[in-house]
Amino acid sequence: MKIKQLSLGMLMSISVLMAGNGFAGEQITVDKDEYEQLKAAVKFLMSEREENQQAVQEAKQAAEEAAASAKVATENAEEATEVAEAAAEAAESPILEGLQNLSIGGYGEVHYNNLNAEDDSRDLDEFDIHRFVLFFGYQFTDNLRFFSEFEIEHGGVESDGDPLGGEVEIEQAYIEYDFNEHTSALGGVFLLPIGILNETHEPDTFYGVERNNVESVITPATWWAVGSKLTHIFDAGFKLEAAVHSGLEIPTSGGSAFRVRSGRQKASNADGSHVAYTGAATYTGIQGLEVGLALQHQDDASQTGGDGLDDGFLYAAHLAYDGNIGNLGVGLRAYYAEWDFDGDAVEAADDDEQKGWYIEPSIKPVENIGFFFRYEDVEGARDQDEFDQWTLGANYWLHEHVVLKVDYQDREHDQDSEEDRDFKGYNLGIGWSF
Repeated sequence: MKIKQLSLGMLMSISVLMAGNGFAGEQITVDKDEYEQLKAAVKFLMSEREENQQAVQEAKQAAEEAAASAKVATENAEEATEVAEAAAEAAESPILEGLQNLSIGGYGEVHYNNLNAEDDSRDLDEFDIHRFVLFFGYQFTDNLRFFSEFEIEHGGVESDGDPLGGEVEIEQAYIEYDFNEHTSALGGVFLLPIGILNETHEPDTFYGVERNNVESVITPATWWAVGSKLTHIFDAGFKLEAAVHSGLEIPTSGGSAFRVRSGRQKASNADGSHVAYTGAATYTGIQGLEVGLALQHQDDASQTGGDGLDDGFLYAAHLAYDGNIGNLGVGLRAYYAEWDFDGDAVEAADDDEQKGWYIEPSIKPVENIGFFFRYEDVEGARDQDEFDQWTLGANYWLHEHVVLKVDYQDREHDQDSEEDRDFKGYNLGIGWSF
């Protein structure tokens, strides 16, 4: 700063001397030190000028870049506004609103069975898409909804005129209304609240390729009916359900006489001459534990008076536990069900009492691999429905809702006449739900 002030002073001095002494015609002499200082001052001023010019250029470039960025930001803001306005318009569309209220789900399972019977003609060696199911639901309001379940079994009913042995069924189609957060009612086609598997039977929720036999022969899962149901849930973990619905139509003659499973009407032109009543109580107040009791009564289990099969009572109880002991996952399922029928014909056939039970402990050494053992004792109406069976196997969950299964089975029938049906063998399966 001193050099700059000194140089400016010297330049002013020189200018005055030049003007006062007739610079054009006279020679001016300058001291050497002053000359060096003057030279340095001129050099400094030239450097300052170049720096100022560079600063101005940089400032100009920065201003241009800022202006360009501001333009891009403005364009982006305008585009975002347009997108938001379009989204708002779409959200108000009745079509999109309807899709938001729609829910879709489903499950399926594919099996391979390799069973060797005492009678070779009864051996089983086959692949089968056992079930393919789709769920559709719609939420009309916060407390009013629709739910349905559409199922195809064994690949379908017919292909090019050849029967496939399958079925196409509507297992659920009901409207449900919530009176409040604890009480609800539904009407339509629904699954009965009996046992462990009847309402929750997606393949990733249970062990074994095939479902247990007690909840097939004695309580004929999957078991649905037409009617209405009232549900109340208590804060302590208790749930009470009461339903009135279409009943069974159990045959009283032929090869399936008094067989409960053959009495399912499946909501297909169901005879309503004699309805059934079902009550259920469930406790889930302890984490991982479910305990349930179900009762059902029908004053004529065949829908036909005077045929020797009158009223029927069902008693069913279950326990299901899924928890941990240390780092080991443990599970236990146990179920008991019994039918008591009245009538001369059913008593004469010794089929007035039909019952069964099973117990199934399981362990999970790691989160996605589990092993189980199941023992079943079944006493149904037909001789072939009276047997003991044990099953040992494993599940491997590729995903929470995708599972691979393998098991080994051994069945022995109670009646000597059915020994040729005894079998041993293994099953493989893959299942999913979403």
